[in-house]
Amino acid sequence: MIEILNVEEALGTLTPGVFLFRENRFTASVEVDGKVFKAHVADTGRLEELLIKGSPVTLASNPKGKLDFKLVGIKSKDEWVLINTSLHSAIAEKLINLGILGFKPQRIKREVKIGSSRFDFLIDDSAIVEVKGCNLVVNDTCLFPDAPTERGKRHVEELIRLKKEGFKPYVLFLLLRKCSRFSPNRNTDPEFSRVLEEAVSEGLKVVTASLSFDGRRVFYSPDDLIKLV
Repeated sequence: MIEILNVEEALGTLTPGVFLFRENRFTASVEVDGKVFKAHVADTGRLEELLIKGSPVTLASNPKGKLDFKLVGIKSKDEWVLINTSLHSAIAEKLINLGILGFKPQRIKREVKIGSSRFDFLIDDSAIVEVKGCNLVVNDTCLFPDAPTERGKRHVEELIRLKKEGFKPYVLFLLLRKCSRFSPNRNTDPEFSRVLEEAVSEGLKVVTASLSFDGRRVFYSPDDLIKLV
């Protein structure tokens, strides 16, 4: 395993707590040292199988926000799961520099607007990379998305259009749970799944990264080859 990110270096000292309930898409109630606080939830997915009352969480302070903390990770059974999407870009950039796309980049541009969409990375002025985090597992299969995503569908459609203009399109899925397979979530979002499958047949490269979180650090397992099904 390769250490990809020390979360405390990115977000500051982490605080242990207990998850109580999710008030809305962006706010959760958590308990720290017997007191109840509000925490920002960056991941707007459903997270129904993760956000369980009484589960241990790890939190970062939120000095510039209205809420007390940022929700960073939650422990599900014996596995810590990173659920703070603000870290995805930093993780993905380190993976790209390691050569996860099949080559070592010379230039990386972040948050680049091309056409009518904004993409996470433009690599060497030719490869466009969109990053998606996946934290839903069913029967040892990582599934994306866990809720319908019109934005994700639009990104994939735009990537295929840009391929016809000479760009090399990639979608990098950060697999944040233990699994041996990856699949689009055909039951939850059949439209996104259809568009992704069509895009792959037209040349879109789907790349998966098997990641783990120990509550403080994020690791990449390059030897875990996740099969797309």
